Amino acid sequence: MQIYKVGGAVRDKLLKLQVKDIDWLVVGALPDELSDLGYKQVGKDFPVFLHPKTNEEYALARKERKVAAGYTGFEFDTSRSVTIEEDLLRRDITINAMAEDENGKIIDPFNGYADLKKGLLRHVSEAFAEDPVRILRIARFAARFGFQVADETLVLMKQMVTSGEVDALVAERVWQELERALGEEHPEQFFAVLRSCGALAVIFPEIDRLYGVPQAAEYHPEIDTGIHTMMVLEQAVRLTDDKQVRFAALVHDLGKGTTPKDILPSHHGHEQRGLDEIKTLCARTKVPNDYRDLALIVSEFHTICHRVKEMKASTILKKLEQMDAFRRTERFDQFLQTCEAEAKGRGGKEDSDYPQAAYFKSVQVAASAVDIKPIIEAGMKGPQIAEALRRERLVVIKRVM
Repeated sequence: MQIYKVGGAVRDKLLKLQVKDIDWLVVGALPDELSDLGYKQVGKDFPVFLHPKTNEEYALARKERKVAAGYTGFEFDTSRSVTIEEDLLRRDITINAMAEDENGKIIDPFNGYADLKKGLLRHVSEAFAEDPVRILRIARFAARFGFQVADETLVLMKQMVTSGEVDALVAERVWQELERALGEEHPEQFFAVLRSCGALAVIFPEIDRLYGVPQAAEYHPEIDTGIHTMMVLEQAVRLTDDKQVRFAALVHDLGKGTTPKDILPSHHGHEQRGLDEIKTLCARTKVPNDYRDLALIVSEFHTICHRVKEMKASTILKKLEQMDAFRRTERFDQFLQTCEAEAKGRGGKEDSDYPQAAYFKSVQVAASAVDIKPIIEAGMKGPQIAEALRRERLVVIKRVM
């Protein structure tokens, strides 16, 4: 029996990055032998065991064979004869197909280290095409490391899209990979890779439709709505590591993708389309409600935030109420961050100030501080309380404007 570190732990060590999780691989053993040593089996599809002392996961080396569509359609061979090279062969890309033995020796049969130094994401074998999740994973690794996809791998990915293999992706896995990509340093690269192979139109058609849609006159003419969306996402990354804000930045303009061409580039009337598109994407991809709700508010109200300093006190109060900003203060702060990212993602405005956020926040804080107790103590009830509270908040807003 031989034990190896494999996959991401080896890759990140070679990149001199912090190794967070270690994947262990056992070669030359059977399930009963590990059980006799005190390991606890937890894997259902193939044998994975927990170490009796460290509780880390140890998987038996395996070969796999495609038997049905999708990423679950595999049969596994975990016999004692499976070698380390055979196990590494089934992995997705070369930089993940390296191992390290107990003496620190690197096993690298597919030149993963060379690709690591070149910044290339290259498939290990033609079996890459059997699992559509690998398209999402390779896009996510592009988002993490900023690496390029090898030409031959991109060709294979395009073939997977054309063959319909990508259609077998399940919503939960799509969301899992998207959420992880949003937490990376270059999430815009996730979408660039998907678009380059044609998968964006299949997985996220609402985003794909934004490319080629012209922006309003104040934007640079070469920046269409798709490019603008990615620029906004980049600005969100600069501002925060909050993945909900980054998601809201990603989908804030979806309505423009379905706006009739005869009213472009003014985009009048796209707001409701945007809300509908966000709801459709979130329902299909099973996006959590807190992500969806922030995205809907940003889509509906981000232009209001841009113009807030020009508005009357009564209008500002109405918008704060519509956004539930007095109860959901944390979400309102997320909204302001996303609006700032949107304003800065317009080409040449990356380092400009955005005083609207501080102004809107100061108004919200002042209005939130209105004490409801005197209103209740005055004997008011029901709708009277709400109306009196609104009047007091309006007075305060006018005072701070």
